[in-house]
Amino acid sequence: MFGFVGIILTMVMVFGGYLLAGGKMGVITHALPFEMMMIMGAAVGAYLLSNDSHTLKATLGGLVRAFKGPKWTAQDHQDVLCLMFQLLKIARENPVALEQHIETPAESPIFSAYPRLLADHNVVSLIADTLRSASLNYDDPYQVEDMLTRRIATMKEEEMHVPHALQNMADALPALGIVAAVLGVIKTMSSIDQPPAVLGKMIGGALVGTFLGVFLSYGFVAPLANRLGGVVKQDMGFYDVIKSVLVAGLHQHATPLCVEVGRQSVPEHVRPSFDTLEGALRDLKKAA
Repeated sequence: MFGFVGIILTMVMVFGGYLLAGGKMGVITHALPFEMMMIMGAAVGAYLLSNDSHTLKATLGGLVRAFKGPKWTAQDHQDVLCLMFQLLKIARENPVALEQHIETPAESPIFSAYPRLLADHNVVSLIADTLRSASLNYDDPYQVEDMLTRRIATMKEEEMHVPHALQNMADALPALGIVAAVLGVIKTMSSIDQPPAVLGKMIGGALVGTFLGVFLSYGFVAPLANRLGGVVKQDMGFYDVIKSVLVAGLHQHATPLCVEVGRQSVPEHVRPSFDTLEGALRDLKKAA
């Protein structure tokens, strides 16, 4: 919502100010299709040249993601803490029974109770792989924490490919605008015998290229890259919550304390309150 408001506000303020200052849109609208073709065409071509197929496929989804915002809600954070509570409880009371849940999560009634979590491969594999490793006596809390930190860092690096690619495009757009402007100047110089009024319009059209390059870069592409990067960082924090609960469990803390450690690591704006989480855990105990 705010993204669209930002786009509209940017357009209104820039072009509205230009018109109120006495500017004429005719020069811009006449040059716009050609300048846009050169600048954005070159930008898209460079984007295709500099990125692999995985990044290219993820770009459209990344743009949608930038407008939709973070994937994980406050309810998802509460759900993952409840899920971890159930799994750690089983791991301590009946380790053999845990195997069916981590080997076939899709068939597990515990995982199935949280469809949004089950649908995310990273969530399921992070939990299942760590608990499986612990069952095979790879349970040194410090080694596991280091392993999970590196794994999450790798996931984050992959997720940040699109924001970085968009930022590179934003950095290149002003220079591509200068390229378009130089071509406009070349065109103007070839018509130097024309009257000043004609030359003025041609020079104005050439400068539209510089304007567009800077405007598209700092008004749209760079903010989108920054917004998407922020969304990625917030979403990756979800996996840090899972890591904190798992590591606390390997330190042999009481299961409720492990969940509380995870709750404390949740960002404040999506963190479930202590009473809300306690009520949800109490309901799970009654259902069991």
